[in-house]
Amino acid sequence: MSRLRTRTRPPLALALPALLAVAFLLMPLIGILSRTQWGELGTHLTSPGVVEALKLSLVVSLWALGLSLLLGVPLAWLLARVPFKGKALVRSLVLLPMVLPPTVGGVALLLGFGRRGLLGPWLEDTFGITLPFHTSGAVVAATFVAMPFLVISLEGALGGLKQSYEETAASLGAPPVRVFFTVTLPMVAPGLVAGAALTWARALGEFGATITFAGNLPGTTQTLPLQVYLLLQDKPEAATSVSLLLLAIAMGVLIALRGRWTGTPVTAKDAGAGLPAEEPAPSGPGQDVPPSDGPHADGPAPGAPGGKAARAEGDRWPLHAEVTGFNELTLDAEPGTTIAVVGENGAGKTTLLRALLGLTPRAHARLRLGDTDVTTLPPHRRQVAWVPQDGALFPHLTALANTAYGLRARGAGRAEARREAQAWLDRLGVGRLARRKPAQLSGGQAQRVALARALAARPRLLLLDEPLAALDQTTRAHVRHTLRTHLSGFDGVCLIVTHDPVEAVSLADRVLVLSDGRTLQDAAPAEVTRRPRSPWVARMLGRNAWPGTTSADGLALGPGGRLVVAEALPEGAEALAIIAPEAVSVHRERPGGSPRNIWPGTIREITAVGSRLRVLVGSAEVPDLVAEVTPEAAAELGLADGAAVWTSVKATEVTLVRL
Repeated sequence: MSRLRTRTRPPLALALPALLAVAFLLMPLIGILSRTQWGELGTHLTSPGVVEALKLSLVVSLWALGLSLLLGVPLAWLLARVPFKGKALVRSLVLLPMVLPPTVGGVALLLGFGRRGLLGPWLEDTFGITLPFHTSGAVVAATFVAMPFLVISLEGALGGLKQSYEETAASLGAPPVRVFFTVTLPMVAPGLVAGAALTWARALGEFGATITFAGNLPGTTQTLPLQVYLLLQDKPEAATSVSLLLLAIAMGVLIALRGRWTGTPVTAKDAGAGLPAEEPAPSGPGQDVPPSDGPHADGPAPGAPGGKAARAEGDRWPLHAEVTGFNELTLDAEPGTTIAVVGENGAGKTTLLRALLGLTPRAHARLRLGDTDVTTLPPHRRQVAWVPQDGALFPHLTALANTAYGLRARGAGRAEARREAQAWLDRLGVGRLARRKPAQLSGGQAQRVALARALAARPRLLLLDEPLAALDQTTRAHVRHTLRTHLSGFDGVCLIVTHDPVEAVSLADRVLVLSDGRTLQDAAPAEVTRRPRSPWVARMLGRNAWPGTTSADGLALGPGGRLVVAEALPEGAEALAIIAPEAVSVHRERPGGSPRNIWPGTIREITAVGSRLRVLVGSAEVPDLVAEVTPEAAAELGLADGAAVWTSVKATEVTLVRL
C-alpha cells in the first residue's frame, strides 16, 4: 500500500520572490550557454594560450589543495576537538577569506608576504623565496581563498562524529596520532572529500587575489580565470568558451557532491547493509552460548587475560583508586573481581569510569593497577579497556580488524594480531563473522565483538558501560552468559555500569551503589539484595522501599503513616523499610488474623512480570505498595484497575536498614 502525500500549495507572496531568485541566478548561466559558439568551441579551448593557462591552473589548484590539506586538516581538528581561549577568533579568521573582497585579500597578501611586507624580506634573504609575480605566489593566493572551504566542511564532519569512537580507540592503546589516522579520518572521509573538492574548485577559479598578489604573467601566474579576463578584451567569443569550461567544472563538482557540503561521518548505519535478525536462542540447559567455531573454543586464547601464558607469568592486577572531584570515593579490589556500579541517573557512574580512563575533567583518579601507578599516564598507556554502551565498533573495519585493533596499537605484528583476534572471536561464538562489518552484525553479535576487542587488548582494568542495555531479553541472556564465562578467568578487575538487577546479581562479586558521586553501599550482591541502603536500589531490585523515622513501635512514615516491624532500632533514627512484593497480601475485604500492618487502597496498575502479576496499590495512609500475585489469585479476587482492596504485611516480613 503506497503512502499518499499531501501537497501544500505555497503562498504566492513567498513563491513569487523564490521564483524570481531562481531566474536571477539562472539568467547568467543561460547567457553563457546561448552566446557560446559551439562550432568554434574546440578551436577556442585548444588554442596555445588557453592550453597553457589551463595547465598552469591545474598545477596551482592542485598545489593549493595539497597545502590546504596539510594545514587545514589539523586546523579543522583543533577547532572541532580542542577547547581553547580565542576559538571564536580563530574561526573568524578561517571564514574571513570567504567574505573578504578578493582584491583586498591580494593586497593583504602583498603586505604580509610581498618584498616590502612583514615576512617577504625575511623569506627572500633567508630562503631565496620571492612569492609575488611567481607561480608560488599564485599558489599562496589560491590557498588563502580556498582553504576555508576544507576547514569548514571537515570541522562539520568532525563535529558530527561521536567522540566515543576515538576514546575507545585510545583505551585500546592507540596514541592520538594513530587514532586520528586509523579512526577519525576514515570516519569523516565524506566530509574530507567534499571539502577537498570544493577547495580544488575554488582554487581553480581564483582571480582577484591572484592578479593582485602574483600578477598576470603568461606561463607563470596567468591562470585560466586571468586568461578569460584578457580574452574579453580582444576575443569575447573565446572568453565565453573558456568561461563555459570553468562553469562545467564547477557544476560537475557540485553535482558530484550532491549537496553534501559538510560531509557525513561514517556510522554503522551507513557502512553496510541493514542489521540482520538476531540469532535464535539455543534451547536446553547449558546452551546459552552459541557454539564456537575456532581452534580455541575450549580454552582461553593464547596470551590472553586468563590464558596459560598470562597465568604462567603471574600477571595479576589488583586495583586501588582514589577518586576526587564530582566523585569522592576510594576503590580497592583484588584480581578477578567484578564490580557492578549502580545508582540513579546522575549518580556519577559513567563519570567514575571516565575518571579511571583519564577522559574527564569532572573527576580525577589516583589509579594503581598492580604495582604500577598510572595516574599521570595518558589514556592509551593505562591499559584500561572501555566498552561504551553502544560498543563503538569502528564501522569502516571488519569484526576481525576491530578485534585486532588494540593488539596492533600495542605493537603486535599483523599476522599475530589477527590470529589472536580470531581466537577471541571464536571464544565468544562469533568467529564465523570475522569478515563482516558492524553494520552487518546483529546487536548481540556486535556486542560480543566489542567484548572480544576489549579483552584481546590485554587490559589490566576492564570498564563496561551498560554493555547489554541495547539488547533484547533473549540476546541479553546469551551475552550475559558469555561475559560471565570470560570474566571468571580475567586477571584484572572489571567494573560494569548497569541498571539491570539480574546483571548486577549474576555478573558481579560486589555491588557499588553510588549517590551524588559518593559510595552509598559497597557489598556482595546477596547483602545488597537483602539490605539495600537506597530506595532506588531497592526498587531496582523489585522491592518496596519506604523511608521513615524509627519510633517505639516501628517506623513513622510521614503524616499519620505507621509501619509495625519486628526488629528494633534506636528511636529517632532514619531508616529504610524493605518489603518484598511477594510478602504483600491482597484482599477484597479487611483481613483478620495475625497481620499487624493493614491498609485500604485502590489498584492503580497491574503488570505481568514473567509468570506472575505485579499489582500497584495506592493508599491515603501509606506510600504506594507493590504486591506480587499469581494470575489465578488475581482472577479469583477479581483484581482490576480501580478496584478497592486491602493490603497486609506481617511485621516479620519487614526489614529495616538504618540510613
